Amino acid sequence: MPIFNDTKVAFADKTDAQLRKAYWMFKMIEQPALTNLGTSVLNFTVHNNFPFVNAIVKNTLFEQFVGGETREESMKAVKQLFKRGVGSIFDYSIEGKEDEETFDAVCQEIKDIIKFSVGNPAIPFIVFKPTAFGRIDLYEAVGNGSELTSSQKEEWARVVKRFDEVCKLCHEHDKKVMIDAEETWMQGAADQLCEEMMEKYNQEKPIVWNTIQMYRTGRLEYMEQNLQRAREKNYFIGYKIVRGAYMEKERARAAEKGYADPIQPTKDASDKNYNAGIDFVMNHLDKVSAFFGTHNEVSSELVMDKMKAKGLENNNPHIYFGQLYGMSDNISFYLSDKGYNVAKYLPYGPVKDVVPYLTRRARENTSVAGQTGRELGLIKKELDRRRK
Repeated sequence: MPIFNDTKVAFADKTDAQLRKAYWMFKMIEQPALTNLGTSVLNFTVHNNFPFVNAIVKNTLFEQFVGGETREESMKAVKQLFKRGVGSIFDYSIEGKEDEETFDAVCQEIKDIIKFSVGNPAIPFIVFKPTAFGRIDLYEAVGNGSELTSSQKEEWARVVKRFDEVCKLCHEHDKKVMIDAEETWMQGAADQLCEEMMEKYNQEKPIVWNTIQMYRTGRLEYMEQNLQRAREKNYFIGYKIVRGAYMEKERARAAEKGYADPIQPTKDASDKNYNAGIDFVMNHLDKVSAFFGTHNEVSSELVMDKMKAKGLENNNPHIYFGQLYGMSDNISFYLSDKGYNVAKYLPYGPVKDVVPYLTRRARENTSVAGQTGRELGLIKKELDRRRK
């Protein structure tokens, strides 16, 4: 029997009613046409303040994939996860806003999360998205080496300041911070900022962690170059290793603008690249730590096998596993049950502000081959087991 198929362990905290509701939601998400229509309607109704929409969302998608509207409300999920050895990563899931007031407010929220989580092992990482601190067009301009206007230079200085304030506070409180990856056309500038923060704050241990999307081409080469830089400048590296979540958008933009597709040509090529990323980490544990963010059972087991082959303890501090809240509980709780370091991304925020995140996740689930079907199969298996 595959090791991640123990549904009794995976769903130990779920009631029959919760499982049936989850089954219904994943069944809806399984249909691409229905998902696209539903998410469009949902965004429209929330944006236009339709009555009762907040209550409907909060009792369906929100309940499955989000911790709560506030950190305090989300602590119920944090405590429940930690009872079973799974950490939580507060993900303040506000998307789609590009004004300085919002950037400052989100930066302050991230700093508040850091202070809120000090001394709490249930919250092992802090996380933020680069575009939560600045406009995507500005990152693109900086990454392309475009000549900035005086106002753009001032704007970029504020972005750098937000990065530094968060990383400095994490360093002071010994909290690890992961910086998410986004679209390729802005990632060059984000990578550069991550490297600067690593050099500044990772002199003793990996406090600042960058995110590497292995469905991209050229990422292994980037990690090799960064490792060489880290050895020369004597700092440690932290990576969150993921496959990636913007494939359709990336391919469409490359075709539209006539540049080489930055995404691996096939799913198999992406998987091989991800596994090569695992090898890279395992071969350089003296300098590199990794958080393997994956819902892929084969990749998860491969990390376990390579840890065992190297004689590493399951709870080796250089290796973490991670999944999203509300998904792949069969992986998360199996790993935690065996003593591995595991943490779930736990989104939170006001219902209206989190809807763009929820609809993006719904579309991603629809596009990832087998993901939704696996969730449905596991839930059905557990409900059948309980009926026997």
